[in-house]
Amino acid sequence: MPLIPPYTPPDFSREPLASAPVITTEKSPADGVAPENFHATSNHPEYVHVRRGSWVLIEENRMDTVIRMQRGQPEAVEARRLKKGDEVVVGRGEEGEKGVYIHTEGFDSADADKKKKFAFMTRGSRETPFSRSYDHLYEVLRHEKEQGFITWVLGPAVAFDRDSRKAMADLIKRGYCHALLAGNALATHDMEAGLYGTGLGQDIYTREIKPLGHYHHLDLLNKVRRTGSIPKALAELGITDGIIHACDTAKVPYVLAGSIRDDGPLPEVITRTDEAQDRMREVARKATCVITLATQLHTIAFGNMTPSYRVLADGTVRPVFFYVVDISEFSVDKLANRGSAQSTAILTNVQDFMINLSNNLNP
Repeated sequence: MPLIPPYTPPDFSREPLASAPVITTEKSPADGVAPENFHATSNHPEYVHVRRGSWVLIEENRMDTVIRMQRGQPEAVEARRLKKGDEVVVGRGEEGEKGVYIHTEGFDSADADKKKKFAFMTRGSRETPFSRSYDHLYEVLRHEKEQGFITWVLGPAVAFDRDSRKAMADLIKRGYCHALLAGNALATHDMEAGLYGTGLGQDIYTREIKPLGHYHHLDLLNKVRRTGSIPKALAELGITDGIIHACDTAKVPYVLAGSIRDDGPLPEVITRTDEAQDRMREVARKATCVITLATQLHTIAFGNMTPSYRVLADGTVRPVFFYVVDISEFSVDKLANRGSAQSTAILTNVQDFMINLSNNLNP
């Protein structure tokens, strides 16, 4: 099986698609408001019948948006972005009966039918052997490093261990990360480790609780806020290692989305939800490989805005690889239950995962 599986588009010459109607549109009644009975998009390849015999693939799709028609072309857009008078596709059908067809089998392999037969261990669990998943991921990352856009979504657990923190930083320096998404906690505790050698006051190697260590992340936040920015703080505080330092050195962009729970937060943390979503969406439009580590809410958020496919500049349609790494089956199931069924699960702790990955991707 090829690393990047070929895409098979729908056959629009066959029924019922051959006689399917063209889309119906209605105007948005107000800014940020969709017309009644609007069509909501999926994260699968989605075709819009714009004229008789002309089906157009939405190039930058995402889950739970509406379809706005612009100069005869469909685009997936968040309803909050609509302007009064925009033409929006209406009708709730997915098999072409309303002029929209959701294609879920474009990347099916030749043995896809075998998976429909009765079998044990068809879902990832703590008993699942992940050797093949790891081997495939190594291949994917080597390919995507040069020809794709690798996006990491990190929880703070990656920074709580000396070796996993170093492994992630090394992968960034070696070009295996093109964008990083996280919250305030990941950046805060990574920089805490760089300044004090601790995460939440605990030594990131020995796990020794340092005296008054619970002040460390608060002191770090205060020092960074005093300097005015993360880059300035890295220089002024003498932080020369870690994940955020690696991003700064390698000029890898990072998006830090805020939370109601945040201390501080760091100056670069985006505290407005809509602004954070917009910045994350910019990354989702480029991503060809996504790896999420031990962060349930960020994983689901980014999974919901990342399509299962990407349309390349030459018109080629390819899949977006999406890996969920977590020690809990709950997080994996939660993402699948939110519509991102194309994700691949690897159930392990993130420290072991990062060290495994770094060791096997060493030149």
